[in-house]
Amino acid sequence: MIYEPAEDSELLLEVALREVNERDEVLEIGAGSGFVAEKLLGKCKSLLVTDISPYAVKELKKKGLDVLRTDLASGIKKKFSLVLFNPPYLELEEKLKRDPWADMAVNGGKEGLETIKRFLDTLRNFMSPKGRAILIASSINMPRIFEEIESRGFEYEIVAEKRLFFEKIIAIKISEQE
Repeated sequence: MIYEPAEDSELLLEVALREVNERDEVLEIGAGSGFVAEKLLGKCKSLLVTDISPYAVKELKKKGLDVLRTDLASGIKKKFSLVLFNPPYLELEEKLKRDPWADMAVNGGKEGLETIKRFLDTLRNFMSPKGRAILIASSINMPRIFEEIESRGFEYEIVAEKRLFFEKIIAIKISEQE
């Protein structure tokens, strides 16, 4: 019922550990098992995690994380200097769907971009003006994901990648245009 850490989680953790500093106020959206967040504790000024799944929220609370059950970052008024998100980025075929909570963790909607688009549409609501976001995506989403980022007035840079047998997973650093 909770997304188990995989190569994409490891890539987010690797980039987050390089990016985070002790002044950062960090928001991890869709924290799932807490794999990334628990390793950031003590490395930043504050850390808030969200997840829409009640099962994930229960697990995150057990790990002592400051957690809010919400869709993406809906309802959060605070601005964060570092936002982390490993979204569902694949389009799940109907025949593969099995459980609404489990599917939500892996189904990114049409072309795997629906959840990512919603994130990008609301990013300015919770990322500080000089902040940055780390977004995990797949080569399957390219080049459309870059078009989506640019169309919202953000700059981006690929800061890490990991090749798998059928795709390449990328970590994209997003910030306001200068």
